Amino acid sequence: MSKLKIIFGFVILSLFQQCYSFTGSSLTDEKTVQINEFPNNAALVNPTLSQQFSTDIQNRFLQRTTLKGTKSNPDILIEGEISDYNFSPTTISSNTLTNPSGGVVQQAQSKLTISVKVHYENKIHPDSSFDRTYSDEVVYNSDLSQSQIETSQVKLVTDRIINKIFNDIVANW
Repeated sequence: MSKLKIIFGFVILSLFQQCYSFTGSSLTDEKTVQINEFPNNAALVNPTLSQQFSTDIQNRFLQRTTLKGTKSNPDILIEGEISDYNFSPTTISSNTLTNPSGGVVQQAQSKLTISVKVHYENKIHPDSSFDRTYSDEVVYNSDLSQSQIETSQVKLVTDRIINKIFNDIVANW
């Protein structure tokens, strides 16, 4: 009886797999992608952001899809620019410290915001092409050094933006 259940389960699973793609990708006919460099055109320039963002988005598409990279006549073209890179003070946190003289000091927090304009062109399905701006932010304690911000907080924000872009293009959400 249990062998029959197992065989029946495999038959159902194979039928289901033929009807549904487990990748969830809306890119079925597209084979090639070209992802151009995203220049940093923000008023405040992080010197490594353009290269880091461009490399990270290329890696995301080449590693998580079956698309092959190309420099000529791609099925999909992704390009854009980093349009905003901004630091701003936000709040005073509830975290408190006691200074050496016995006074209480509240920690200040700052916010990093990054915005990226994206042009997505799909030559196979032109109706799915778009131009959009993606933005994300992170709030962090103001006692972080510039180096700590650029290694951890910038990476966090750019990963979130890349996730949004990837989902809009590949998952078509």
